[in-house]
Amino acid sequence: VHMVESGGGLVQPGGSLRLSCAASGYPYSTYAMAWFRQGPGKERVGIASIDKDGSLTYAPSVRGRFTVSWDGAESTLHLQMNSLRPEDTDMYYCALGPGGYYGALGPNLYRYWGQGTQVTVSS
Repeated sequence: VHMVESGGGLVQPGGSLRLSCAASGYPYSTYAMAWFRQGPGKERVGIASIDKDGSLTYAPSVRGRFTVSWDGAESTLHLQMNSLRPEDTDMYYCALGPGGYYGALGPNLYRYWGQGTQVTVSS
């Protein structure tokens, strides 16, 4: 399984970024995909997911500001991030798993991970 994130960078507070995760070689016919983020010395935290039934889940910290989507034609997961705050500064990772998680966002549910892309929100 090959997963590559892109789109991270430096943005001012209140700005927007769009992350992408190109996925290939996944072994499941149906699956869930998610975005996680992790700061130095902190646990990896789930922030948004699309489960195999199309249901969307968002962490309270990003609900209303971030939007997760899947482009099946391009096999690419996106995360549109608006109204960014300094506390959104983290390394962002995409992940893939077999799905059927009923809204759970635990990292232990996902088996395959990208290498991460850094997002820094600062003036």
